[in-house]
Amino acid sequence: MTQKDYYKILGVSKDASEKEIKTAYRKLAMKYHPDHASGKASEEKFKEISEAYAVLSDAKKRKQYDTYGAEGFEQRFSQEDIFRGSNIEDILREFGFGGASFFSGFKKGKKAGGGGMRFSFDPGSIFGGGQHQAAQMKGGDLEYELPLTLYEIAAGASKTLTFQTPSGETETITVKIPRGMITGKKLRIPGRGQPGIYGGPSGDLYIQSKVIDDPVYRLEGYDLYMTRDIRLTDSLLGTQISVPTLEGKQLSLKIPPGTRHKNKMRLAGHGIPHMKGGGFGDLYVEIHVAVPDKLNKKQKQLIQELAETGL
Repeated sequence: MTQKDYYKILGVSKDASEKEIKTAYRKLAMKYHPDHASGKASEEKFKEISEAYAVLSDAKKRKQYDTYGAEGFEQRFSQEDIFRGSNIEDILREFGFGGASFFSGFKKGKKAGGGGMRFSFDPGSIFGGGQHQAAQMKGGDLEYELPLTLYEIAAGASKTLTFQTPSGETETITVKIPRGMITGKKLRIPGRGQPGIYGGPSGDLYIQSKVIDDPVYRLEGYDLYMTRDIRLTDSLLGTQISVPTLEGKQLSLKIPPGTRHKNKMRLAGHGIPHMKGGGFGDLYVEIHVAVPDKLNKKQKQLIQELAETGL
């Protein structure tokens, strides 16, 4: 499907001012309005330029169009949304167009002050023969990426989110983040997406987790990884070290004699809880053996004696 280029339709540049956009629309409207031109092609052209003007003359809609492109914009705005709040009918009244030859995309009504007629957009009739005849459609879904700490996904959290809707409005909601919501996991909030078309239900809002890097732990799936340094003598003779957990506990980990640099020790069940199905990931401790850059006189003497033993 060819995507609509509203700037090209009106014949203006992408940095055109509000005045330039309005001038371009007035010129084209005079040319293609059904009171001046007849035929299906002119009618379709008039619908097209009116839609382009309704979007580009509205700062918020124009920003959404420039940000998401034609395809993304169409997913966020229905035809009714596009024409809502438009001043097209005011421009047309300036031309003094009559209602008799006006096509079905407009509807007539009495002016508030008495005589004459006014014309207003009925997007449903322009694009499908009337809102009451159009099929109801569910609105599009929205997605919100939520940064979370390891501690929040380990214990669960309550978060207050503030985001901007496609129409430019600011909305604030509070959601409960379940345990185990690792990066990429989504939480569905029914009915908080884009509004439906022609009375259809609203879409859904999906909260997607993005786990923030932690200075101590590295997360892979539901497993945690961390490093602990030990001395060279501890790697040879063995030792006992303390390992912190996300819950604030200190676990005792036995390092057996002969442990090599970058060996991994597993602490089962001390990782991140699974979001569904129960269970926990594991905590892996990578042992780093610290080798001294310099030896003092006594240390060097002892190492030489060890070397003589064949070690």
